[in-house]
Amino acid sequence: MAEANWYVVHTYSGYENKVKANIDKMRENRHLEEEILEVRVPMQDVVEMKNGAKKTVQKKLFPGYVLINMVMNDDTWYVVRNTRGVTGFVGPGSKPVPLTETEMRPLGIKSENFTVDFGEGDTIAVIAGVWKDTVGMVQRMDYGKQTATINVDLFGRETPVEIGFEEVRKMQ
Repeated sequence: MAEANWYVVHTYSGYENKVKANIDKMRENRHLEEEILEVRVPMQDVVEMKNGAKKTVQKKLFPGYVLINMVMNDDTWYVVRNTRGVTGFVGPGSKPVPLTETEMRPLGIKSENFTVDFGEGDTIAVIAGVWKDTVGMVQRMDYGKQTATINVDLFGRETPVEIGFEEVRKMQ
């Protein structure tokens, strides 16, 4: 069986949840549970001020888009593309392009798990990425996103930076 990847589907704005429900229903009716694995409408918590009171509400992270974890083949492409409310896949022409690991990380979607030998308060060295050869102390760990927040010296100021677990190692 082919490998499942995450794809982005463009929808009419405001129809994201309806598209998710429609794809889930089509998936069940056509017995595509093994090929269309998951449909997500990425949400984020936002604090709003109303009448002087703070209120936490959920807002769509990407209005007009839905994420789908699926095995791309003619059947799954057809089902998703012809779902009411879907305008198309994100990609050149009619060719869908899967999300990369780097693009999925900020969304909290992981395809593999890392075990780490460091924690909050430990000093780590960055071994890859933009902050390569930087040393910092871990301020916060996010195991869901598999990132560590460290403080780095930027223009003479301590600045928090989020680094992926695979880009760092513990200092001895």
